[in-house]
Amino acid sequence: MENSLQARPDLTKNQSLVMGALAQANAPLSAYTILDQLRDHGFRAPLQVYRALDKLVEFGLVHRLECLNAFVACRHPECEAQEIIAFTICEACGQVGEISDDSLARRIKKVAKETGFQSKKSTVELRGICQACHAI
Repeated sequence: MENSLQARPDLTKNQSLVMGALAQANAPLSAYTILDQLRDHGFRAPLQVYRALDKLVEFGLVHRLECLNAFVACRHPECEAQEIIAFTICEACGQVGEISDDSLARRIKKVAKETGFQSKKSTVELRGICQACHAI
């Protein structure tokens, strides 16, 4: 599983392998799918995958999609600085798009502030049908 991110000195072997699996995936992967893919690399327990995923999320390299209980590699290197990230999730083909939109971020911050809530980070998940599937 060659991947340019594997050369990062701050990633452990397990983190690099998990990152490689996600970077090569065409759709979000569950921790158990990652475990199955990496068994030949010495992964034996879900905890190994979850520990690696937790760190990769912390580093901003991976996102967790709550509604799917799955993970995707970050496609926008600058998004770790974003407070609000939005994802489009196609219910037909499973493709996930990552959106960074300043106007959406401002609106969500405003709504939170109006309710007296101080938001630190938000993830918006939009489920529906992508343009390609809609055309079919």
